[in-house]
Amino acid sequence: MNAMALLATIRVNQFPFFPRRSRVMTRKFAFLLIVACVVGVSVSAAAAKPTKQVTTVTVAMHDPGCHSFLVGGKFTKTLTVAGPVSLLNVDEATLKVARASGLQLDRVGHRLALTKGVYHITMVGQAPDDNHLLLTIT
Repeated sequence: MNAMALLATIRVNQFPFFPRRSRVMTRKFAFLLIVACVVGVSVSAAAAKPTKQVTTVTVAMHDPGCHSFLVGGKFTKTLTVAGPVSLLNVDEATLKVARASGLQLDRVGHRLALTKGVYHITMVGQAPDDNHLLLTIT
């Protein structure tokens, strides 16, 4: 049964919770109810799309005073990952996370949410010969 045939069969007495109205008003209400249901189903289907998994990137102390990315039990100074990233700082001091749009600080034991871009990571007050980390998020 199509929507117009359904609207044609609706009678005023089928809606006892409304005051008596004309058939036209009842049909308009039924049509709007059907449209609202269709819109609600399409919106809920769009909201059910999976989101990207957040990748955790850990910065840890390698040697005294030297920090590195800890990936699979190995230390590295450059890293490329896909998708949004949560940068976890388990180093000995606050990290400076620099990008073209500005500078952010990541305190010890905290996480910093990062999106697509290139990040240069250094430790606050680090020696000039210490590691300068490069994180690329695609």
